Amino acid sequence: MAKAPKAGHSKTRLSSALSPEAAASLSAAFLRDATENIRLASREASIAGFVAYAPAGQEELFADHVAAGTSLVLADGSPPMPPGVHRLGRSLLHAFQSLLSAGFGAACMVNSDSPNLPTSLLVEGARALLAPGERVVLGPAEDGGYYLLGLRTPHPHLFQNIPWSTPGVAEATRNRAQALGLELIELEPWYDVDDSASLQRLIQELSNGAASRSLTPYRAPATAACLQRFGLSATMAARTAQ
Repeated sequence: MAKAPKAGHSKTRLSSALSPEAAASLSAAFLRDATENIRLASREASIAGFVAYAPAGQEELFADHVAAGTSLVLADGSPPMPPGVHRLGRSLLHAFQSLLSAGFGAACMVNSDSPNLPTSLLVEGARALLAPGERVVLGPAEDGGYYLLGLRTPHPHLFQNIPWSTPGVAEATRNRAQALGLELIELEPWYDVDDSASLQRLIQELSNGAASRSLTPYRAPATAACLQRFGLSATMAARTAQ
């Protein structure tokens, strides 16, 4: 799931740490790393990489920022939706409907805010989802949302009346899955990079090669290069030392 990298419209919650131009460049780097990470995971599991994007008409803005072999699918939520499916839920459900109606046996939505997401989590999620039977695969984010959601059927109830952009998103999704009688498989938690504190954490992990629990983060080379180009690695490291 991604929006086209554009100055003034990308990573606006990082405005205290980044200029609009730097934020757009970082957004593009995140997108590059996310799609390269998916391509890497496809060596170990049956995965085809897509960018589910919005708004329509901005396809060319993605051309230079995605891994080779990555396709695009519109996910602007424009088709008619069931009552209670709003905001991000419309885009997510639109993307699931499009991919599953195209003949894929399952689909996973992954955010583009976790450039160092361990590749092993993508592989684990795909393998769990492709096993026989109906289920929900959930990758919970540390802020209460989720970085990955995988389905074999586009169940609208999973997106109805969800408190988007709050710490209750993952828990509400768990409850919806339970109400539908679906098996729920949860992956290890990971974190989004959407504010100064999480950006500082990312920089520290990219600089130090830190791992979380037993997981090995993706090395995110495009993000690391972008941070270095804008001098952010040194700046954030200095703040940490103070």
